[in-house]
Amino acid sequence: LSLLFQKGNGLGLIFGNLTASPNSSLTVLGGSLQANQIYQFMVYMENRKNSSIQATGYVLVTIEVTHPQLIAVGCVISSMCVPNLEFQLLNPTTQVALFTICIGTCTNLQSIKWNIYQGSDNSTSSNYTQWTLFNQTSSYENIWFFGTNTSNFTATDLLFLNNLQISMWRFEVVYTFVSETSTSALNFIINQPPSNGSCSINPLNGTMTTLFTMVCPDWYDVDGIQDYSLYGMLSFHYELTFSHLVILAWTTDISQRTIIAFSSEYNFQVRLPAGDNETSLLNLVVYVRDVVGSVTQVNISSVNVIADLVVINDLIDKVTNSSSTITNNAIVRLLSSGNQNVVGQMIISLSQELNQMNGENLNKAISSGISAVDISVSSLGSQSLQQTSILLNESALVNYNTELNSLANVRDYLVTFITNLLITTSNSIILQSSSLVQLTQATNQLTRKTLMLVSNRCYELSAALYAIFEKISYEDARSASNQLFQCATNLLNVKYINLVLSLLYQTHIQ
Repeated sequence: LSLLFQKGNGLGLIFGNLTASPNSSLTVLGGSLQANQIYQFMVYMENRKNSSIQATGYVLVTIEVTHPQLIAVGCVISSMCVPNLEFQLLNPTTQVALFTICIGTCTNLQSIKWNIYQGSDNSTSSNYTQWTLFNQTSSYENIWFFGTNTSNFTATDLLFLNNLQISMWRFEVVYTFVSETSTSALNFIINQPPSNGSCSINPLNGTMTTLFTMVCPDWYDVDGIQDYSLYGMLSFHYELTFSHLVILAWTTDISQRTIIAFSSEYNFQVRLPAGDNETSLLNLVVYVRDVVGSVTQVNISSVNVIADLVVINDLIDKVTNSSSTITNNAIVRLLSSGNQNVVGQMIISLSQELNQMNGENLNKAISSGISAVDISVSSLGSQSLQQTSILLNESALVNYNTELNSLANVRDYLVTFITNLLITTSNSIILQSSSLVQLTQATNQLTRKTLMLVSNRCYELSAALYAIFEKISYEDARSASNQLFQCATNLLNVKYINLVLSLLYQTHIQ
């Protein structure tokens, strides 16, 4: 164990030796170190059996006259504070949410203030960091920084994304009392994302039941690779009004992308939803994530995917007629696998097609003379709907209701495959909630059975997320919360809207 006095050229003191077993602990008696100085305690370890295996570690200690008020600083989401020597690892796409606790006699508190510092290496010959005050804090108040005068402080990812040249940050809180001041701080270092790899998919053409192989070889990260997540940039039909449909354009915002699959292996297989209506092209992106949450985004070749209408229509027909041979349907066989990736993929793919059919059915009814006002989102089989519309076009209304109930029955059938899946990880919550969001998008086709089952499942997913949100990455917490909130919106279910809102609040999602 060595002690380096950080002043001038420094003075190194060695405790223990390399020939005999060194002590694993060191006690520094009171009064041994000088006030207002910085000391570096460094430990060197060598494997007894193999001297080529070595490791070092160190900590910087500032000696100052202490006050009875001790200020503790921590991360709201514990996974955001991953120790790396005297630093915490920070992903540049992640916000920093900190809280403080005053320990001791904390009366007569006058003010709280947060200071932000940028770090740089003082020289190539030492590990000493020079900290410089970030002087634009007031300019970005309530833009990049929130709570600069409170015990809870948040710096959004915009701070780091707009200062990529800075690799080290310090967040210092200053508690000012009537007669004294106490400070505390956390230091962060930017966590470098995975690198040197690639991703590809094969084949480049197929249907929603085709098995595609995704390969992402050669990725490296000093912390290790945690998982690979595949997202699709889908064009959804979202009903803003009953007189027209709005298609969501392609987007680079992950919150507008839909997860399709996740895997801890670099080689995995997926089934994809149909691509764009006009070109059949599906845009895909892979997120390669390391163990502490830093992500590299990889855009891969667009894939030509078409809907397997023969299989879909066969499923609709067999559900409608309660056919005993429904298990022979290719989609049903996949749904029956119990694999949450497979089930999620098929639910998303089918929901996209059902939502499109619903939109076409609505447009057909309106073009046949049925007033958009009369096509409400009331309970299926509403008598008032039939009575007010029958004089306009009885045949068109009958056809509309027949198609409506047929597709509603299919949703009733599909929902049973997702409600009993295991809830394992944050990716599991995101995939299942995304599947339910797509399944419930056409609110005019939701029966009491579907509403009840989806409501219970979304509540279970919300509760599962609530139990782990402090242990997962901010991005995962935000993505899962957004999906669950959309599910709650589709169902208008107050039961777990409050729970999801609590999650959104506690993870500082805006």
